Amino acid sequence: MEIKSAIFDMDGTLVDSLMVWDVLWQKFGDKYLGGRPFAPTPEDDKAIRTLPLKNAMELVHTNYNIGKSGQELLDETNEMMVDFYSNTVQLKSGVKEFLENLYNKGVKMCIASATAPNLVKIAMDHCELNKYFPKVFSCGDLGLGKDKPDIYLLAQQYLGTEISETWVFEDSFVAIKTAHDIGMNTVGIYDKFNPYQEEIKKIANHYIADGETLLKL
Repeated sequence: MEIKSAIFDMDGTLVDSLMVWDVLWQKFGDKYLGGRPFAPTPEDDKAIRTLPLKNAMELVHTNYNIGKSGQELLDETNEMMVDFYSNTVQLKSGVKEFLENLYNKGVKMCIASATAPNLVKIAMDHCELNKYFPKVFSCGDLGLGKDKPDIYLLAQQYLGTEISETWVFEDSFVAIKTAHDIGMNTVGIYDKFNPYQEEIKKIANHYIADGETLLKL
């Protein structure tokens, strides 16, 4: 396949990090529910993973009445995630080799992430990704999630390629569908913490299944 430009999600696509949500839900259960398990509904969980973190924590506070405010939950979440992205997160298998291949071919790349910009920067430093991604677009800066096309259109304008020549790499069905609906090529990437894998397979141009890596491409 020929790639002229590429927009990469970070969590679940470049880095193996989506287990952090399970850790966070356990923390919320321990602190606010007396040790009882906490988990959002499947619909809320789908939204949370693609919303800016501030909006996600407002949703959790409003829908489940935990914490004094969304801001309190946000502060706790940021503290935990800073530690995780600084010390624990790792690249998914095959990612470094694939990015190096694109870089050597002169493919222009950027990141479009729902993760807070400061956390993206920490993860990029920890995983040594800065060489490949001179520009990061964040849903947190836009105030819009990946259910809206704005972040992809901004990234595409930066990359300077036509929409039909722009490839989006994502692990979320919501994000894949948004990019697909505006005419971008998509690569769906399996992550065991993300639902809707069959739906991703149906609409993505290429799919990286369980046990496969981006080197398949």
